Amino acid sequence: MTQYRSDFLHIAQARGFIHQGTDLTALDQLMHKECVPAYLGFDATATSLHVGSLVGIMWLRLLQKTGHKPLVLMGGGTSKIGDPTFKDTARKLLNDEDIQQNIQGISQVFAKYLTFGVHQTDAVMLNNADWLCQLNYMDFLRDYGTHFTINRMLTFDSVKLRLDRQSPLTFLEFNYMILQAYDFLHLNRQYNCQLQLGGSDQWGNIINGVELVRRLADKPAYGLTTPLITAANGAKMGKTSQGAVWLNADLLSPYDYWQFWRNTDDRDVARYLRLFTEIPLDEIARLEALQGAEINEAKKILADHATTLAHGLESLNAIHHTAFQLFQGQGENTDSLVKFILDAKDLPLAIDEILVKTQMAASKGEAKRLVEGRGVRLNDQVVEDSKALIAIEDFMEVEAFKLSVGKKKHLWLDIGES
Repeated sequence: MTQYRSDFLHIAQARGFIHQGTDLTALDQLMHKECVPAYLGFDATATSLHVGSLVGIMWLRLLQKTGHKPLVLMGGGTSKIGDPTFKDTARKLLNDEDIQQNIQGISQVFAKYLTFGVHQTDAVMLNNADWLCQLNYMDFLRDYGTHFTINRMLTFDSVKLRLDRQSPLTFLEFNYMILQAYDFLHLNRQYNCQLQLGGSDQWGNIINGVELVRRLADKPAYGLTTPLITAANGAKMGKTSQGAVWLNADLLSPYDYWQFWRNTDDRDVARYLRLFTEIPLDEIARLEALQGAEINEAKKILADHATTLAHGLESLNAIHHTAFQLFQGQGENTDSLVKFILDAKDLPLAIDEILVKTQMAASKGEAKRLVEGRGVRLNDQVVEDSKALIAIEDFMEVEAFKLSVGKKKHLWLDIGES
């Protein structure tokens, strides 16, 4: 393992943030001797970011805490085009009103993780619409188009995969990587930005920007990516059977957020502690060594620290109060329970099917055994038959159903539109 002198790279490597980078030896020397402005971009594709973006936010936080300057770039301009992804279809095109609304929602989260202001290491929030939307297309093509070759662009994974699948890749999307490279050049000229951070799926775009800055600004420029964060079961970070794990409290309650981390797979706990908390590594090593039921201690610590960063200590106190009431059977405060939305067109469903769908049971066989053991309750009434049906008509009589398995597993069942 490389021994870095700069605090940022040393800690980032130890905690698992670094996947690949450009000229890391030179970047380490630079970050060891001076404050380095670095940027990370967030396209405005929803009104909130989810935990899949949290590794980048934590990386910016580490950047600032080790004496460097974070530039948080809102993609007000690039969101109009959409980044070519590894999916088979282009992103949905957004209008200006949608993009602005999304930026307002997304920007709320950063003040919880970063310090903004006018001092050397204070973070700055920017919107690339401020310069991209002012570009003259003919001048832009003439001045920058010659620095990108189709041959090179076709080798990038996001493009190559779409072409290999014979999926359409529009010329509009093809422009995205050029505009992102221009972002880096603009930020280098205006803010002396020398480093772009991003996920591993952005490697090709980052390389384009690094090379454009080196050619046209005649200055060193660097790129770093994080690994793709997936759960041990292979699922993409930030997605669950109930939907995205949003960072904004108006889309996901702090209690549900805490529960997401509390329910982390045993195999992921140590890695998530390194990435999503600031607990010292020696303490994480102690927690990593816990076995059996003791691993729940580490999960609670992970949930507490991650939730405190996102929603504050006051929210954590309320969460602990709710959790105590629910898990210890001491009260009826269920306002913050996770809500699972059943699709109305799938109803009626048997209890055993619902238990599997909500992941309260691993199989119908387990669901049957839980019911036979009188371990399943619906609105606090013991369920006697695993094949009992819940139909749409049942939801006309109650607003939602509280589904409980044992003393520690509870959620609300509701229905969405058919």
